[in-house]
Amino acid sequence: MVVYHLLALHGFYYMVSFRAFVATTIWATIVGETSNLGVIPGAHRLWTHRTYKAKLPLRIFLMLCNCIANQNSIYVWARDHRVHHKFTDTHADPHNINRGFFFAHMGWLLCRKHPDVIKKGKTVDMSDLENEDVVVFQRKYFRYLTFILSIFIPTVVPWYFWGEHLYVSFCLATMFRYVVSLHATWLVNSVAHLWGTKPYDGRIKPVENIIVSYITHGEGWHNYHHTFPWDYKAAELDTYRGNTHTAFIDLMAKLGLAYDLKVAPKSMIQKCKSKNESRSQDFLQGIKEKEKQLIFVENGATRQEILR
Repeated sequence: MVVYHLLALHGFYYMVSFRAFVATTIWATIVGETSNLGVIPGAHRLWTHRTYKAKLPLRIFLMLCNCIANQNSIYVWARDHRVHHKFTDTHADPHNINRGFFFAHMGWLLCRKHPDVIKKGKTVDMSDLENEDVVVFQRKYFRYLTFILSIFIPTVVPWYFWGEHLYVSFCLATMFRYVVSLHATWLVNSVAHLWGTKPYDGRIKPVENIIVSYITHGEGWHNYHHTFPWDYKAAELDTYRGNTHTAFIDLMAKLGLAYDLKVAPKSMIQKCKSKNESRSQDFLQGIKEKEKQLIFVENGATRQEILR
């Protein structure tokens, strides 16, 4: 990870100092955005949560995009994320936010898994992915596919087509692009479990964070997503504000490549929000009652008793 970030910083320096061609920066952006399609509409919404179905051409395309992202194979990514949802914010959660911001963000990749992650992770059903040809193919040839699509092609294209220095191309189009995409994904595990609002379920850690939503193109509406993980939009929004990957899925549906898009009914969403609001009001009322009891008396022991 240290090497990755040092190389990425080199790439960032070449970009901001204009020692790299502008075309290389544009190319890195295109590659990065393409890789995101393999993570969010692909590994996350299609293969982890099965929020919609995709025909073979789209599944192949998203699988190749996922190889560019190089965030583990679809199977491993989906397995870890299903475990995260089933055991959210417990020791069985691979990136348990209760172990701190850094752990949830990237520390979980730098240490051994908690025994509960391995033990309880075995209870997650992965049979659907074990029997899907596209996922099985990628898992078998993942190392070769990621080397070609995530490292070789992104590096060679600027060098071959417009004469970029090979090292500059590698640092910017491959490493900087890769590290930025990693941190964008990790923000969902860290920031989107700490700072934001909870309009759907105040009992869980995931929150609504608009900044993370814009950075990740739709994954920051996290309180909603953990409440309705099977909704293909991963948000209640009627627009594509901070959720452009939903626009991508809608486009694929219009082209006939995506179908059976699952959406949480408005009545269910409203009922959930009303229950959450009622719980919040009851909690606030309880706080007010406690405050009334915390009266100051001269007897220290009595005051301690009341405080308890």
